[in-house]
Amino acid sequence: MGKNIIGRKADIARFEKYVRSNRSEFIAVYGRRRIGKTYLIRELFEGRFTFRMTGKENVTTKEQLENFSYALGNFTTQTEQPKSWEQAFQMLKNYIECEVSEKHKIIFFDELPWLDTTGSKFVSALEHFWNDWAAYRSDIKLIVCGSATTWMLDKVINARGGLHNRTTHTMLLQPFTLGETEEYFRAFGFPYERQELIECYMAMGGVPYYYSLFERDKSVAQNLESLCFTRGGELVDEFKKIFKSLFRKSENHLAVVTALQKRGAGMTRQEIMDTARLASNGNLSRLLRELEECSFIRSYTPFGKSKKDKLYQLIDPFILFYFRFMSDGSNFLKGYWTKVQASGEYESWCGYAFEIVCLSHIEQIVKALGIDGTINTVCSWAYRPPKAVAANSEADDDLRHGAQIDLLIDRSDKTITICEMKYARGEYEITKADDAQMNLRIRTFRKVSKTKKTVVPTFVTPNGLLDNVYSRRLPRIVVGDDLFI
Repeated sequence: MGKNIIGRKADIARFEKYVRSNRSEFIAVYGRRRIGKTYLIRELFEGRFTFRMTGKENVTTKEQLENFSYALGNFTTQTEQPKSWEQAFQMLKNYIECEVSEKHKIIFFDELPWLDTTGSKFVSALEHFWNDWAAYRSDIKLIVCGSATTWMLDKVINARGGLHNRTTHTMLLQPFTLGETEEYFRAFGFPYERQELIECYMAMGGVPYYYSLFERDKSVAQNLESLCFTRGGELVDEFKKIFKSLFRKSENHLAVVTALQKRGAGMTRQEIMDTARLASNGNLSRLLRELEECSFIRSYTPFGKSKKDKLYQLIDPFILFYFRFMSDGSNFLKGYWTKVQASGEYESWCGYAFEIVCLSHIEQIVKALGIDGTINTVCSWAYRPPKAVAANSEADDDLRHGAQIDLLIDRSDKTITICEMKYARGEYEITKADDAQMNLRIRTFRKVSKTKKTVVPTFVTPNGLLDNVYSRRLPRIVVGDDLFI
């Protein structure tokens, strides 16, 4: 039971808690494409299912009902094909009431959105099954799952009809962390060291399916070459499939991420509207929420700003990798990725991609800094001098130039940690220029924000810092190993 599951310890604990509860549970599981929803549920409950079925894509209601009949036939001798979903759920109830004696009845509908074919009345039948029967019992554990995020949110999780507030639990399955990524590759005998795993994460993110395509006798770079930069490579067309599979009317979702990839620090809602040419209405709010739910973007309020200044930032490593290197579709020359790695473009990408990895591991950074006992608000900060100040030679010199801090941790112990995230394959050397730049940012931040808190700088870098006069001034640093905690 669950022996083959890698990571997901918190998710497994939640599932087991819900299944052991003394009431019926309606659990909705969702998350981005390829994240491992079906695999987790099947591995965890295989041999314990009372009933399970998987919807078929792009088939008729009659074919879905036939599919239901075959699925039910795997658990009981009932072989009649229902003529409607109401009849199908009645057959399921009869089977459970007459034949199932287990204490917990685990029912799993996978790819639930595909079952909702036009005119099928599937949702109303599911509503009646839960509201009129299952909810009155204490032993039904109904698990529904689907990658079509728009459908799952609209029809189940945030439903306004008969399923309104009926789900007892929602579970958003998140990408793997670096620690889980290491656990995955170790389990399958890959020899990758942590430096290579970080570089893998910088391109692939924490998507288990992408890892499953890797070949053990190839390096990370060789696998990326094969999967992304070879005609017929299994991830060459992945970007096109992601949004279509997840979202209804995905053109607008695609327009938003295309706009966001142009500005690393993020955009305001108004800037997104202007760049993507979208109207400001409830649909925009919904699609931003859906993108954030799937971990493609994050929203945050910059330090010292109000909620109206909220920024939306594209943080999915694979999508950023696609825009940077794959989007023009012409990079199929043999050895392309190897050649790119010797370029300045690659070094630039590494710097930003490592920052994105860090943003996905804030919990680990906070723990490494020893501040996990405080209340922490994670954000960024930027200053653009007004034209009058920038042009005034007599103005404060620190305020005449812009400054930006990409990761700032505002702590409840009257301290602010400013993180410099620097990628390097060896020890990073803080130069005199780096030190001056950091001090300038801190001075400008203090003057503009007027904060009275203590400001503490730190560096986050994969292989630590070269020992010199500048690195010795830092009270604490975060290294690559810390991100695997």
